[in-house]
Amino acid sequence: MNTNLSFISLVLEASFVVQLVILLLLLVSIASWAVIIEKRRLLKQATGVADAFEASFWSGGDLTTIYKSLAEGNQGDLGMTGIFGSGFREFARLEKESLGANQVLEGARRSMRVSQMREMDRLEHNLAFLATVGSTSPYVGLFGTVWGIMNSFQALGNVQSATLALVAPGIAEALIATAMGLFAAIPAVIAFNRYADQVGRLEVRYDAFMEEFSAILHRNAARGDTP
Repeated sequence: MNTNLSFISLVLEASFVVQLVILLLLLVSIASWAVIIEKRRLLKQATGVADAFEASFWSGGDLTTIYKSLAEGNQGDLGMTGIFGSGFREFARLEKESLGANQVLEGARRSMRVSQMREMDRLEHNLAFLATVGSTSPYVGLFGTVWGIMNSFQALGNVQSATLALVAPGIAEALIATAMGLFAAIPAVIAFNRYADQVGRLEVRYDAFMEEFSAILHRNAARGDTP
């Protein structure tokens, strides 16, 4: 049994199953970091779009002017701007059909709700992957550890006397799998909790905006005005 306790040598001397577990956890860790980086970019973009749009929307400008400026800026389908754009378009379309105020408002709200659901699906994409990595990686690593320790004790059965020098390398090889499991799981759990909180906050902002925008559209519909 090898007594060299360097990381590389321990991995190379590990059993095939332990090596397979380590490789799997390494690939999962790389994939989770890719998701973490992409999700950070996506949520930062969504928050920035919401901040900029709310500043423009509550500045008191004309809704038609705001809608045209968003369309020209190619941001009409992102986040809060997409919710606003879908509601505005549907409201203007139904107003031309001379429907009742309640029907017009209900159509606009339905369109905004669909847009919000699509946006939330986009923001929540791959969060389940991070949760799965965070919850299962330690157990996969533990499986590799148990398998490695089992093989170590089986090998010790073939020697007359067991010493620490004989036991330590085998146990160290096995424990690398647990370490890799934690290495993959900890960042994934932290990222999932942080991003889930940010997605929840954005959803609350979208809901609040929809209610406020619906109130504005209701007043316009009651007066028979097209925004």
